[in-house]
Amino acid sequence: MKEKSNLKKPAKRYYRKRVELLRLIDKIKLWPSRKGFLHGIRAVEGVGEQVKITTHCNKSFIVNNSRNCRAARWLRNKWFKGTCPDCGVPQWKLDKFSATRFKRHHGSFLPDNQK
Repeated sequence: MKEKSNLKKPAKRYYRKRVELLRLIDKIKLWPSRKGFLHGIRAVEGVGEQVKITTHCNKSFIVNNSRNCRAARWLRNKWFKGTCPDCGVPQWKLDKFSATRFKRHHGSFLPDNQK
């Protein structure tokens, strides 16, 4: 006999397709590494035209704030192999990320709330 789960499906969220990496990372709080693993993000800081990112597994790096960089494309297309075991990305965050849609003419511009 199947049990009914009381878990709701996450609502679909729509964001514009071509937003800056800083705004996208600050909203989603996930980072795709070059090996294909998703890391949870602890802190995001804008440093001029670059972004300083700190993950939950205590890795820190600086990337360019670009709209068409590898990480932005991988997030928009949802390309990843798995999650980082050290970051401990929860399942609800992955469900929320999978329900997120990126459309060209529909959704939020992700306005800059840091000012």
